[in-house]
Amino acid sequence: MTHMVNAVADGRVDKMTSQAEKTSGSGVVSAPPSKLTVGRGRDHRIDAMRGVALLMMFIDHIPQNLLNRFTMRNVGFADAAEVFVLLAGYASWLAYGRGFKKYGVPTILKRIFRRCVQLYIGQTIMVAAYVFTVRAWRHFTPVSVDYLEPELAHGMGWVWRVMMFDALPSNLNILPLYIVLLGGFPLFYVLMRVHRSLALVLSGAVWLFVNFDPEINFPNWLDPDGWYFNPFAWQFLFALGLTASAETERRGGDLPRKRLLVIASILYLVFSAIQAFPWTLWGLPDFRPFGDSIAPAKTWLSPFRLLDVVAIFYLVQSSDKARQWAAESKLGQILARVGRHSLEIFVVGTVLDLYARLIFSTFGEGWGLQVAVNIVGLAVLFWLAAWLDARRTRQRAALAASK
Repeated sequence: MTHMVNAVADGRVDKMTSQAEKTSGSGVVSAPPSKLTVGRGRDHRIDAMRGVALLMMFIDHIPQNLLNRFTMRNVGFADAAEVFVLLAGYASWLAYGRGFKKYGVPTILKRIFRRCVQLYIGQTIMVAAYVFTVRAWRHFTPVSVDYLEPELAHGMGWVWRVMMFDALPSNLNILPLYIVLLGGFPLFYVLMRVHRSLALVLSGAVWLFVNFDPEINFPNWLDPDGWYFNPFAWQFLFALGLTASAETERRGGDLPRKRLLVIASILYLVFSAIQAFPWTLWGLPDFRPFGDSIAPAKTWLSPFRLLDVVAIFYLVQSSDKARQWAAESKLGQILARVGRHSLEIFVVGTVLDLYARLIFSTFGEGWGLQVAVNIVGLAVLFWLAAWLDARRTRQRAALAASK
């Protein structure tokens, strides 16, 4: 499955990147999983947060899964997708932003192009798995059209639309967003070189404009409203990640931990949790202070959702205890290992989601299947991350020996 966003939010850090540059990200190259130190080199918080986001995305994409009652979307406005994109921006700066000066523009542009190709291959694998699985499953039992848009379930006229991102099936729409954002990274970089705040200001202006006029979007043959993740809105979250990463590098440490910002972040997250919690689903009185009047839109990244993920990110990235936990604790290491191989984990997890949904719709949603599906699915993802990490370690050892 092509190397994923081993460094997203992204890009695995290529061999030419120094060990210090391999700090986080969608595809960031990792240190051996056995011993992670708490230095100021690699920041394992990014990997660990990405790992958590990937596992929650696996759970959330199975509607019948009872575990999705316990993911972050139930206790806040934002969900794992916002975390993924924000970290993609953060990791992209680590993987590519610092490399322009060190390796030159042509080299880094080639690396960005190669990453986009890898993401495109991952998208192709998922689309092919979805289409052929659903068509095969229909030979044995009826399958709801919800599992694959009807236009893609019959005939082959859909192929060029899907390959050109003119048609984006549900649950298969975040990698195209990532490709668009990563492809636009050189423009972000140029603006940041003019002034480190220029890219963020212009990006925020575009996001604000889209929030006033959500019809500004990329077209989607399968949805008249356009892309589910509107790139004109979500690019701001990516830009925030880029800027935070560059600023952290400039300061040579964590984000500054200001008492007022910490209190404000915590208070907002408490409000978000109370307002977003599905009280009635749990048979409890509805304690939401604003009832149904607040329904933050995901497509154009409502300010409520944006503030939610930014507050979480700030609390984690300004905390030295979080850094130490991610680097030293066993759980932190396991989650970071998942995050270091985000492309492979995301592709396999998305395909597993489809099979889980088909199993539930065909054989029921009893406790036995709930336990089996979650244990098997999560075990596969953890095993895959461990295997990929071990393979990477062997490759490095072989390379070192050859030198």
